[in-house]
Amino acid sequence: MAFLARVQIENALHRLGELAQQRGESIDLIAVGGAVMVLAYNARLATHDVDVVPQRPESMRLVRELARQVAEEFDWPADWLNDAAKGFLIGFRDGGVIYSAPGIVVRCPAPAQLLAMKLSAWRDDVDIQDAARLLAEMTGETRGGKESAWDMIEPHITPGQQLKARYAFLDLWESIHGDN
Repeated sequence: MAFLARVQIENALHRLGELAQQRGESIDLIAVGGAVMVLAYNARLATHDVDVVPQRPESMRLVRELARQVAEEFDWPADWLNDAAKGFLIGFRDGGVIYSAPGIVVRCPAPAQLLAMKLSAWRDDVDIQDAARLLAEMTGETRGGKESAWDMIEPHITPGQQLKARYAFLDLWESIHGDN
């Protein structure tokens, strides 16, 4: 399995919710990364994995266990659902529900927070494309221009990545809006 498309992600999340319900549990997740770009923004067709952080940290053990069961049932890698991006999630500014089914609710951060995560990581063309889409999503919120946008993003920048993220943001802003 190289990529997960929308329907595959939704089927897996649905199954995850079913398994949680069978145990009398429910799962509340915060999705970040590529899965959000697929599910919430239709910004790409697929992603390599589903990066999540449980809203209740104590539920991560259950989430991992059920995700392994889904992986076995779907013949997927065990890490199809993982919390590898948790270090980039600074606080949580709710961007709304992007998936729900019995036993599961998946939310995503607001666009400014997602953009902060992308700017903090700033790894490849995918991050750049995602960041451009997220900055466009913020356009209505950033009437004050570049500095207003940065003020919304900065509180969510990963500690130690502020300078890298600022340079990435300035390059991104210039590529979209020019030097304004």
